[in-house]
Amino acid sequence: MRVLITGHCGYIGPVMIRLFHQAGHEVVGYDTGYFRDQIEDASKDCHPDREIAGDIRNIDEAAFRGIDAVVHLAALSNDPMGDIVAAKTDDINTGGTGRCGAMAKKAGVRRFVMASSCSLYGASGASAGALDESAPFAPVSAYARSKVDGEAALQALADKDFEPVLLRNATAYGVSARTRLDLVLNNLMAYGYTTGVIRVLSDGTPCRPMVHIEDISRAALCAAQAPVGGLKHTVFNVGGRNCNYTVREIAEIAAAALPGCRIEITGETGGDPRSYKVDFTRALTELPGFDPQWNLEKGAAELLAWLKLHKPDADDLLGERYIRLKRIQTLRSSGRIDADFRWTDHG
Repeated sequence: MRVLITGHCGYIGPVMIRLFHQAGHEVVGYDTGYFRDQIEDASKDCHPDREIAGDIRNIDEAAFRGIDAVVHLAALSNDPMGDIVAAKTDDINTGGTGRCGAMAKKAGVRRFVMASSCSLYGASGASAGALDESAPFAPVSAYARSKVDGEAALQALADKDFEPVLLRNATAYGVSARTRLDLVLNNLMAYGYTTGVIRVLSDGTPCRPMVHIEDISRAALCAAQAPVGGLKHTVFNVGGRNCNYTVREIAEIAAAALPGCRIEITGETGGDPRSYKVDFTRALTELPGFDPQWNLEKGAAELLAWLKLHKPDADDLLGERYIRLKRIQTLRSSGRIDADFRWTDHG
C-alpha cells in the first residue's frame, strides 16, 4: 500500500513512518517544513520514501494520485501555538483538512485517516465520567475547535467511496527523532531531570488521558489498513488501557522515574478548565489489530534514557528545538514566515 502522511516532519511523523515501513508499506510525506531541520540522526525507516514540500492550504489533486490511503497529521499542533492567531489555526487546521479531504476524494483515495484530538472534549470535567465517542464537544482552545470543525469537514465528504476515519488521540508523550518537550509528561520529565524539581502550576486536579506516540501511530496504521466499509464505526478515541490520570498523578509518575526529584504543586494558575476522562473501549475492541503497547511508567523510563543520552540543560529545553511555539515565533520574528504562516523564503 502507498500511504501519504501529511505533516510527516512533526513530532509523530518519524515514529509513524517507521511503523508503516515495518508493516511493508510505501510512505510519501507531505509537509510545509516548519520543523523539517529539527531532526536527530534517525534510521532510514523513519524517513519517507518520497517527500513533497507544500502547504496543505494549497495541496492539489496531483499529490494524491496513486495513493491508497492518507494519514492526516498536518496542523498547528498545540493549544498555545494555535492561539497565537486563532484565525490562522482555523485556516490551516480546518481549511487545510477540508482541502486535503476534497483533493484526496477527487483523486480516488478511499481511506482517509485524520489525527483528531480528545481535546475537543476539553471542558467536560472529570465528574462527567469517562467520555465515549458520543459525548458532546466542549472545546476550550482554538486548536480544539479546529479539530471539531475539521472532523465535520471530512464527514461532509463521506460516502460509499470515501470513508474518513477520525482518531481522537489522547495527550501524546514519548520519544521521537523530533522530540517535543512542550507536552505534559515530556515537559515534567525534562524539568525534573535538569532542576530536580517538578513544578505543577495548576492545582494538580485536572484529568488528562495519555497515549504514547507509537500507539497513536499503531492506531493510524490499523485504521489505514482497514477495508473501506468494513468498520462498524469510523470515529475512535485513541488511548491505552487505564490511561486517564490527574496532572498530579502524571507528576508523581515522572518524579518516581527521577531519583531525588521532588514535586511542587504551586496552584498559581488554579484549576485548568481542560479536564476530562475518556473511554477507549471502542478502539480497543473494534479497531482491527489495535493493541497499545505503552503505559506512562514505561514512557517515563524511555524519556529518562533520552535525557541521559542528550544531557540537555534548562536553556536547551526552553529553546526552539524542543518547544514548538518557540520555533514558530523564531520563524515569524526572522521574517521567514509571514503573518499568514506562509514561507517568505520557500523554507
